[in-house]
Amino acid sequence: MTGQPDAAYIDATAGVAGDMLLAALLDAGADAERVHEAIASLGVPGLGLRTEAARRGGLACLRAMIITPAEPDRHRHLDDMLGHVGASGLGPAGKDLATRVFRLLAEAEGAVHGEPPEDVHFHEVGAFDSLADVVGSAAALDDLGLLRPGAVVSCSALAAGSGFVTSQHGRLPVPAPAVVRIAAAAGLDLAGGDLAGERTTPTGVALLAAAAAPGGFPAMTVRAVGTGGGSRDTPDRPNITRVVTGASVAERDVREGEVTVVESTVDDLDPRLWPSVLQAVRAAGAWDCWCAPIIGRHGRPGQVLTALCAEPVRRAVADAIFAHTGTLGVRWSRMNRLTASRTSVAVEVGPPGNRQVVTVKAAGAAGHPVDFGTATPELAEAEAAAQVLGWPVRAVCEAAVARYRSLRQPT
Repeated sequence: MTGQPDAAYIDATAGVAGDMLLAALLDAGADAERVHEAIASLGVPGLGLRTEAARRGGLACLRAMIITPAEPDRHRHLDDMLGHVGASGLGPAGKDLATRVFRLLAEAEGAVHGEPPEDVHFHEVGAFDSLADVVGSAAALDDLGLLRPGAVVSCSALAAGSGFVTSQHGRLPVPAPAVVRIAAAAGLDLAGGDLAGERTTPTGVALLAAAAAPGGFPAMTVRAVGTGGGSRDTPDRPNITRVVTGASVAERDVREGEVTVVESTVDDLDPRLWPSVLQAVRAAGAWDCWCAPIIGRHGRPGQVLTALCAEPVRRAVADAIFAHTGTLGVRWSRMNRLTASRTSVAVEVGPPGNRQVVTVKAAGAAGHPVDFGTATPELAEAEAAAQVLGWPVRAVCEAAVARYRSLRQPT
């Protein structure tokens, strides 16, 4: 299996909800059976999914409708939702995404109502249909390759809508307070307040905050377009969410952006525990993390733990540091950074009949068809392949880079 990293653009200019995004991903080619299996793995009798073709504003689209149990759902807390996600059949990337979505929802609702995230009653977003929307969307994104390292997923400004919406707390202004909170934390844009009614739901904005970055159409070779329809057929604009998927086209330039830096100084941890600490911080959503030795007060040796992450997952990363180190303080800051564009390409190594897939990350300068000196295999994948093949890890890495460069040679 070879190919470039996948890319997608999510058009939410008419709005986005969990069911609309799920339908668009399915319409774009996500494996429906895999999505059905993920929802079934939640272990909720009577919970399922059905789809149907529809039209919104004269445009063909797909509707995704969650089949819910007959009995009313109870109010659920964050631990309930994370328990369902952890017990599901989602892969690691899908579970990570779904976990971040529910944490974003809990933190936003907690901030709106003035209570800790753990005490939030999820109400609408905790209902069975929203649980299925999030888990189903996570499975669809994973199936399309959009949760792979190196995948590029961007989204438009989200339709804000206008007026009021009825909730468990009574009539709330549109956009709903939780929507505004999540959009602010993730740096997402809201626009189109002239559209009537609720256009972007808390579940919809949380999914985009976890899966996409605000921005224009990414450079890609288009493969498919998926259109998900909402429950209403509005006269002012087709009530749809669109997903355009394709193969990412690497732009050999340097990009400027922001990163959140989370740090803590730890001087009383058993050194044997540091590998598990770093693993937990990465699992919480950090892009990267590391330790640097220091000499602290009174000459005590210690470590400065540093993690890089997106702002929406800062609290989750900080919570992981607190839980796994016992530190009494975590600090953070926002920093500017320049990043070189890069690609991730899956290549096969090994003899026929026993080929193993290893992802190679590469970056290079404009005008160079082969990225000399910048191709690096994913070490964990190389180690797994070496164990299966009975090769030294070094040999697997060399074979993966050689295969990558042969694929990149001009024809």
